[in-house]
Parts: sequence; C-alpha cells; structure tokens
Amino acid sequence: MTLSEWTWQDWLSLKMHGEEITADGYEDAFLGICRSPEHGGTPVAAYDYDKCIQILESRDGMSYEDAVDFFHFNTLGSYVGELTPHYIERWEET
Repeated sequence: MTLSEWTWQDWLSLKMHGEEITADGYEDAFLGICRSPEHGGTPVAAYDYDKCIQILESRDGMSYEDAVDFFHFNTLGSYVGELTPHYIERWEET
C-alpha cells in the first residue's frame, strides 16, 4: 500500500499501534489524534464535537437539542478506558 492509498483509519492504526478506539458513525468528524498528559501522552482519536452534532441532525433527522442530548448521553457518556476518543469544540473567530 502506498501512502496515497492510506485512509485516516490506516494512519490512526499506525499511530496507535493497532489499539485505537474509534467513534462509529462519526467518521466525517475525525480530526486526528490527541495526546493527553493524564494518560502519559497516549494518543487517542479526536473528533470535531460540532460536526458530530451535525451528523446526528442530518443523518438521523434529530433537532439540534435532541442531537446534543443524544450525543452527551450515548457518546460522551461512554467511557471505554484510556483510549476513549476525545471530542474537540473548535473556536472560530467571528
């Protein structure tokens, strides 16, 4: 496989030595990896929080409020160990 044939999943697997945990259904919100000092710099998958909400709205037909509630309860509320993905709220200057 050449580098141009890699997917973000291939890259993530390489960076995390095959131990990655991803957020199913939020592939379009993937940003990269995050290294947290609380876990010794272990890389974890990082996703765009707002894009995850938009995915729920468009894919599942949820209102914004329902999407936020669903995401907080079912995704942010799902701790699966130190490799649990992180969700980043991006700051954009207006």
